[in-house]
Amino acid sequence: MDPQPGATPYSAPAGCPMHQQQTSLYGPEFAADPHRFYEAARTHGPAAPIELAPGVDATLIVQHEAALRVLQNPALFARDSRRWAALREGAVPMDSPVLPMMIYRPNCLFTDGAEHLRLRKAVTESLARLNSSRLSRDVERIADYLIDQFIERGTADLLNEYAKLLPLLLFNQLFGCPGDIGDRLTRSMSAIFDGEDVLRANAELTECLMELVSIKRRQPGDDITSWLIQHPAGLRDEELKDQLVMLMGAGVEPERNLIGNALLLMLAGEQPGAPERRGSGMLVEDALDDVLWNNPPIANYATHYPVRDIELDGVVLKADTPVLISFAAANSDPGLTDARQTLSKGAHLAWGAGPHVCPAKSPATLIALTAIEKILNTVPDLSLAVPASGVAWRPGPFHRALIALPVRFTPTAARRASAGVQPPAQTSAQLPDPYRNAPASPPVTPRHAPEPAKKQKGWWSSFLDVFRV
Repeated sequence: MDPQPGATPYSAPAGCPMHQQQTSLYGPEFAADPHRFYEAARTHGPAAPIELAPGVDATLIVQHEAALRVLQNPALFARDSRRWAALREGAVPMDSPVLPMMIYRPNCLFTDGAEHLRLRKAVTESLARLNSSRLSRDVERIADYLIDQFIERGTADLLNEYAKLLPLLLFNQLFGCPGDIGDRLTRSMSAIFDGEDVLRANAELTECLMELVSIKRRQPGDDITSWLIQHPAGLRDEELKDQLVMLMGAGVEPERNLIGNALLLMLAGEQPGAPERRGSGMLVEDALDDVLWNNPPIANYATHYPVRDIELDGVVLKADTPVLISFAAANSDPGLTDARQTLSKGAHLAWGAGPHVCPAKSPATLIALTAIEKILNTVPDLSLAVPASGVAWRPGPFHRALIALPVRFTPTAARRASAGVQPPAQTSAQLPDPYRNAPASPPVTPRHAPEPAKKQKGWWSSFLDVFRV
């Protein structure tokens, strides 16, 4: 079911007092200008009360120094969301769109102490087996396939047709997914990220990943799933599934937003009043650094739970309540003036800090760099189809994400990497952005008994038809 214009999975009922609260991190007002909300939050001190979704309260750390104190002190701030008192007491709606990002899973994000070290070691040592040259080639091959789908049109939505699909397909390859499992994985992860029927999507995600683990135990390959299975940590099937969920969740949504936000910055050109470093002449590396500072792909996350009531510079953080880090607010902390002027890579918190710092910083940067260079080199006359100030941002408390990135360019012949292969249908399950859905055609009653419908291929199956990897 498509939402009404302006509605989101985070919307509160019309007339609800929640609409008047200025601390709600959902809805179009926050998405349009989050830094205004962060500035207001700073009036509370280093942390402020917020609402992540209707009925889900939390505290947001908005000061850089305070964020480091939380991130680097696991003895006082645990990551295990089974501590979440409101969830245990049934006060959090079980169909809340934020639950898939917050509910406990036995993976690196939600564990502490020795268990976290065991799981993280399996993940980091498996990721270390990735070959950077092979990774670049994989990104380029997927990018070529996606570009072929729209290069003859002269128009495209670089967010939904490129930046979103590329990391989804890449993780299918890195995990060694067969066609059907990869299609279901792509569909369910898309739905979870966009807050659409999250209970069903989470169930489908669990099912297809457990199938993948079972296959790889019998037939290991040269892929992350097999490497995790073979790791001396001896991960159980449930643990394996949840490390894969964590890797995909921590890789796909941030990667999509990093690519999309950097492309917007580079295509925007010189804007009145913008710093000289902005614009189409900037290097890709500089664009990525700018985004990590000013529009970090994951703006608010890293949920912690104080093990007891803790006072943080005059603000009391109650035990067993969710405390989130605002990477975006910490990066724009007025106390970081010198670091912000130079965009010092060592100061921003976009990759996190402490024992849960992102373990995939290098491959994530390489993927974004390769994807952006590929599209700019292949379609050199790309330009925004709307004013840069007119692009819309996707509501939601965790991400800084575009709804779409419409561009135009000179149509060119496809490189025919996809010759003879029918591209996948642009269904709402594959591209769930409601702004892209066309009205349904009226049903047609057949005169004769219909032939059995052929199973619709998804993006991963269609890609495999081309490259047979």
